[in-house]
Amino acid sequence: MTNPATPDPHTWVVVPLYNEATVIAGVIEGVLPHFPNIVCIDDGSTDGSLEVARRAGAHIVEHPINLGQGAALQTGIEYALAQPGCEYIVTFDADGQHRIDDAVAMVAAARASGAAIVFGSRFLDDRTNPGWMKRVILKTAVWVTNMTTSVKLTDAHNGLRVIRADAASRLQLKQDRMAHATEIVLQLGETGLPWIEHPVELLYTDYSKSKGQSVLNSVNILVDLLVR
Repeated sequence: MTNPATPDPHTWVVVPLYNEATVIAGVIEGVLPHFPNIVCIDDGSTDGSLEVARRAGAHIVEHPINLGQGAALQTGIEYALAQPGCEYIVTFDADGQHRIDDAVAMVAAARASGAAIVFGSRFLDDRTNPGWMKRVILKTAVWVTNMTTSVKLTDAHNGLRVIRADAASRLQLKQDRMAHATEIVLQLGETGLPWIEHPVELLYTDYSKSKGQSVLNSVNILVDLLVR
């Protein structure tokens, strides 16, 4: 664990939020000691997620209807960039799959290396076991992304990223659903700014598995890549 926490007031954490009322408070409470600036973009939730996130200490931006994760990220990035002193943005999932220790290490790596973008990768070490089907699908998505962008990654659809403000300001995400993950890689690559990958562990929890995220999201990635 990263302990004790040293709050970083110059980093904003952007959390797309859709129907995660049972877990979002814990996610926010884990992030706050390290990054006190969190914005949750409530993307049309119907389960009270917005109020839970607000009570837990996050800034809130609301989409009245569900527009998709890409749109939520774009809204959150624009909100963070408008705040005084914002130097880095961390994109962080609301479902508890991302580890705050990894986010802290990635921001530190960005500062130490001068990289404008740090992509999290679950395939740089063996801590994450996504299962054989999800692994095959994700590796296929990596191949497609690497064939269509200038950035050659080992894990193209990992939602944990660190983006320096100058790089984030060039993002104009149009793909609202799962295909936004390829679009963000494409647009960041087009900036020509330096990037690195960093090993992270994804936690496939009973909660996320119960929602069908483990395989279904991977299938959605491939469908969106093919139809776009």
